Amino acid sequence: MAKEPTTPSITDLDALKVFTHPLRIALYRELYTARAATASHLAERVDEAVSLVSYHLRKMAAHGFIVEAPERSTDGRERWWKPASERGWSFRGSDFAGDPEGAAVVGQVTRHLLANRAERYGVYLDQQAAWPKEWTDSAFSSEFLPRLTAAELAELGEEMHALVRRWEERGRSAEGAGETEGREHVALHLYGFPFRP
Repeated sequence: MAKEPTTPSITDLDALKVFTHPLRIALYRELYTARAATASHLAERVDEAVSLVSYHLRKMAAHGFIVEAPERSTDGRERWWKPASERGWSFRGSDFAGDPEGAAVVGQVTRHLLANRAERYGVYLDQQAAWPKEWTDSAFSSEFLPRLTAAELAELGEEMHALVRRWEERGRSAEGAGETEGREHVALHLYGFPFRP
């Protein structure tokens, strides 16, 4: 049985700094969703100049987050890009905890990610009346407050990631087989963190 691929983890501070710019997070998300795109296409999606988008794409490419996709080009004039990993990327704050600059960068990137996710959910809330009933009935927002140990929280996170990865693969396989009818992009945001009431 083939080993399941893992999500690349950022452990280099200079690489993580790439995502201190919120436009790069937005561009990466657009590219990840599209699976491949040109700077022109992405510039339209984020409403920015193509030259600015190209600059940020090159910054992400320099750290290996995205790669060129020459197989998508039909005439060689357009430069296509795609995510370097089908699994995106991840990072752990603990990898940078011993360094004050690292801790600040982790905080900045995490807050940009949270703002991006909240904005995306806000757009859905503003537009939900335009979605068919089957989609608004399927959408959910939940909060659970279990009392766990740190090890149990880590195990829960691993189980949830494995579950979502299975659903991602199901969607990719169906699309690969040409089964696109009724499929939409779905954002699923999961957070697990300790708090004290």
